[in-house]
Amino acid sequence: MMILFNLAIFLSGGTLLGVGIWVTVDDKSFLEIFGPLSSSVLQVVYVSYFLIAIGAILLVIGFLGCYGAQKDSKCLLMMFFSVVLIIFIAEIAAAVVALVYTGLAETLLTAVVTPLLKEKYGQDAGFTHIWNVTMEEVHCCGLNNYTDFTDSTFYNDYRLYPEPCCDNKKPCNETFAAESNVPGCFDQLLEEIKTNAGAVGGVAAGIAALEIAAMAVSMYLYCKLDQK
Repeated sequence: MMILFNLAIFLSGGTLLGVGIWVTVDDKSFLEIFGPLSSSVLQVVYVSYFLIAIGAILLVIGFLGCYGAQKDSKCLLMMFFSVVLIIFIAEIAAAVVALVYTGLAETLLTAVVTPLLKEKYGQDAGFTHIWNVTMEEVHCCGLNNYTDFTDSTFYNDYRLYPEPCCDNKKPCNETFAAESNVPGCFDQLLEEIKTNAGAVGGVAAGIAALEIAAMAVSMYLYCKLDQK
């Protein structure tokens, strides 16, 4: 059971890692194939790096679980238990921060994403395309609002804001952008989460249950090895 369970984790991690590398290396072809999916609000962050990180972690977890169970290695089983426990605690902490300190989450995202918008939007073709698709499909502008593009490279070059910031009115100058009052993508993300709160909670509960089961099985095997 332990080997099969962790083999699934290992293969899932390999898949996510491969997709993350693909998006990083050749994001244009990825967006052409999965155009409708690229409208997800999660494209607000650079999802490719997130996929690579999660895929790598899952690969490590799957390897530790499979190899530790097959070789009856107490050390590897304890490492597996520790890694899953750390992830479980981190998920709980992230959920608490997201629920209680939404403002802090927005501040952290703003500190990371806004400088990227000012520097890369209009200069990096892949980055610009991802944001254009997101803003068009989700009907949002920037992370917080149109002011995220003020003094950006794009604005300084054209003295205009992206068209979605003005509900596609042309020319999208500061007056139209202020009058349109298009919400930021972070606010839309919160609305999307609230709308699908049941589904999000169910998925989170399922993941938590799997992690608890994985820790229980690994600790059971560890204790059985002690008895041997």
